[in-house]
Amino acid sequence: MYKIYLVEDDRGLRDHMKAYLEKFDYEVYVVEDYKRVDEEFDVIKPDLVLLDIHLPYYDGFYYCRAIRKKSKVPIMFVSATTEDIQQIRAIELGGDDYITKPFSLQLLLTKINAFLRRVYGEYGDVGRDVMGVKGLTLDERSFKMNYHGQVYELSKNEFTLLKMLMVHVDHVVSREDLLTVLWDEDAFVDDNTLTVNVTRVKNRLKEAGLLDVVKTKRGVGYVFESGAL
Repeated sequence: MYKIYLVEDDRGLRDHMKAYLEKFDYEVYVVEDYKRVDEEFDVIKPDLVLLDIHLPYYDGFYYCRAIRKKSKVPIMFVSATTEDIQQIRAIELGGDDYITKPFSLQLLLTKINAFLRRVYGEYGDVGRDVMGVKGLTLDERSFKMNYHGQVYELSKNEFTLLKMLMVHVDHVVSREDLLTVLWDEDAFVDDNTLTVNVTRVKNRLKEAGLLDVVKTKRGVGYVFESGAL
């Protein structure tokens, strides 16, 4: 489980971000003392830092410099400041990316996943091919689903569909998008094939005792509902 250190002084946004990211099995730590961010970083040893610019006592630029003196951990600035000069300064001081408020949590998650995949996963030096939502995880190396210690074998198509739905947890994924991820050079996939494979995914989840996790949105697509876990 990756650890994220969230340095954000807007309590409402901070709590919203924390709750959302924890649904994807991220371990999120929020700042406890704005005078001791650097020290909290040393204790937590996060895999990623989400850093606001305007903070009490010291700004995000100050802490970015402090962290960069001792760590190459990915740092993503999260700020309402849209001026180019501020974004340039953030990157020049060692930040890896900059996302401006307001933003969608799905975009934030996509950026975080890309960072961690690049630094620690398939594009980095340390392999990690496991993703999860709450207690349900998928291992791309073995096409296995794990739910609280119970392991289930999935076919390639079952795994591909379930992963797509979990990546977009609590959001409807269209049938067209699911057909696209199933398509490959050697196999034609039609609408009936998709229906059959989604049914198989639902049955696999039922084997694990998970009922109504994947729901059909008639005429639109399917949704993986985290609240059913």
